[in-house]
Amino acid sequence: MPKQFDVVVLTAPDYLSPKKDSVLTANVILEDQLVLDALAELGLRVSRVSWDSQDFDWASTHFALIRSTWDYIHRVNEFSSWLKRASKQTKFINPISLIDWNMDKIYLKELNASGIHIPKTLFIPKGSQWTLHQAWENAKRELGFNSNTLVLKPCISGGARHTYKFDVDQLSQYEVIFAELISNEALMLQEFQQNIVDHGEISMMLFNGEFTHAVLKIAKAGDFRVQDDYGGSVHEYKPNANEIAFAEATVKATPQVPMYARVDIFKDNENKIALAELEIFEPELWFRLQPNAAKVLAKHIKEQLFKNSSF
Repeated sequence: MPKQFDVVVLTAPDYLSPKKDSVLTANVILEDQLVLDALAELGLRVSRVSWDSQDFDWASTHFALIRSTWDYIHRVNEFSSWLKRASKQTKFINPISLIDWNMDKIYLKELNASGIHIPKTLFIPKGSQWTLHQAWENAKRELGFNSNTLVLKPCISGGARHTYKFDVDQLSQYEVIFAELISNEALMLQEFQQNIVDHGEISMMLFNGEFTHAVLKIAKAGDFRVQDDYGGSVHEYKPNANEIAFAEATVKATPQVPMYARVDIFKDNENKIALAELEIFEPELWFRLQPNAAKVLAKHIKEQLFKNSSF
């Protein structure tokens, strides 16, 4: 049976059939539509589907483009099972091997070993018998932690889920939280980065390794989280040559150059450009601020993935 679609754009059920209006939902729908329109303009047959659809035949599309499946963090096991099933019937942009690699922030350690600078980070495996105080002592001894303010967060997370900021003299207050978390998931302990609060975090968008645009994310007064879920704001930003070079080097250091990626960077406590996060799974890409970038992504998808096909 011939495939009905060339590309399906994947979203979450609440964004496909919203129960209530919100700025976030409106932005998701707008940005997904920009991608759909850009692909359709190139002659590709497209559709928008919820990843958990019980009716969609995943064999009916050549490729699936993960865009706004942002409920996955609350349904990790279900999502992972679906991803494995669907990947046997269609191909993903980016490929599933890259998605699996990117979902666990242990990838930061691997990128660092490849020469990509990251902030001082202690990776603590699930089930570790350390206390939080022992983790802090190990971080000082092994990594040279010298900040009195720390950040604790899971290796698999999103939207600042279970992200805690505290001072060293508050370690005892977070021991119970640490024990509960480490029994269920791997964690990261990092030095708090004051420059993110003072100057923000830069998100840079690259498609097939090509930089298109960037935004600056700034936390609201009194907070350290730049996500708009916590009142952060987003501004257009023009990066300098060093920042672009760092982002390009980051995607080149991955196991396979992703078709789409967001590279989040900042100046660390030593004022060096550092990687906060590399998003190649379901990144927000701010097409609404640079609609032409959706066309760049569509062009790469057609040229790279359909180069042996005719339309």
